[in-house]
Amino acid sequence: MTDRPRLSIGLPVYNGEEYLAESFDALLGQTYEDFELVVSDNASTDGTEAVCRKYAAQDSRIRYLRLPRNIGATPNHNHVLDESRGELFKWASHDDLYGRDLLTRCIEALDERPDVILAHTDQAVIDGDGQVTVPYEYTLATGSPHAPERFRSLLFEPGGDDFYGVMRTDVLRRVKPMDSYHHADRTYVAEITLHGRFHQVPELLYFRRDHPNRAERANPSKRSRCVNLDPRRAGLLHPTPRLLAEYVWGFASAIRRAPISPADRRACYGHLAAWMTSRVRPGAGERVEDRAPVDPAQLTVSVDALVAGREGRHA
Repeated sequence: MTDRPRLSIGLPVYNGEEYLAESFDALLGQTYEDFELVVSDNASTDGTEAVCRKYAAQDSRIRYLRLPRNIGATPNHNHVLDESRGELFKWASHDDLYGRDLLTRCIEALDERPDVILAHTDQAVIDGDGQVTVPYEYTLATGSPHAPERFRSLLFEPGGDDFYGVMRTDVLRRVKPMDSYHHADRTYVAEITLHGRFHQVPELLYFRRDHPNRAERANPSKRSRCVNLDPRRAGLLHPTPRLLAEYVWGFASAIRRAPISPADRRACYGHLAAWMTSRVRPGAGERVEDRAPVDPAQLTVSVDALVAGREGRHA
């Protein structure tokens, strides 16, 4: 690993022992190698620490940090970004899988398109056994050169997982750190897209794992999800109406801060007003893993063929 790798991958984790080794193998087996993997262990109480230390001892690209107490998922996500050193940055989840060429393809896209600030690939949802359950067609207009159109699409279209794309770190340093109200990741991505357009690489290389212990499943209510994001959200000072109001205000304040023209700002406020005052069509806003599963045999792609290290590269 170089003194200052070009890419930083931030992996926040809490009690991720079950799938963490698979995720490590998939990241460390990437064809693109000039990166650091910043792992922040949020005071896990299972075997996460042992897994992390084992891999860190075997690969110098891993920088393992263990927090003395659980600060919540959102502060931990912000922490790995603060600790990153690369000109490019990507968040990674402890339970997801990645095709071998994911980093290569995303970085190629950014190098070929200087105006693009985030690159990601096509994705599918997998189950606990790594079997594809939901293929996902990306339809958002985040590649538009017009900021209001990108913003409108993120408001009204079913969301992708752009949050897990490869991004230009200098842009992330200019946006407000991610918050912990309901769907704060969406307002965060919306603010990023007001700074520039995204590019979707048309290759299936990202596999989002859905399982009973995933945060969204283990914390079904808005309140419990937000407490998981930040323990300070517990208590009477953070009722559900406040969390929802902060969600709406997150979009409005993102527009206010964005480096866009007055005309584009007015257009974005108009889209936000339309979103607030009209009923969102059925399915808009759903998580992709909430869609009906499909027969994996219908797919022409093999996860095992695409994902690095499935045989235990560092076993």
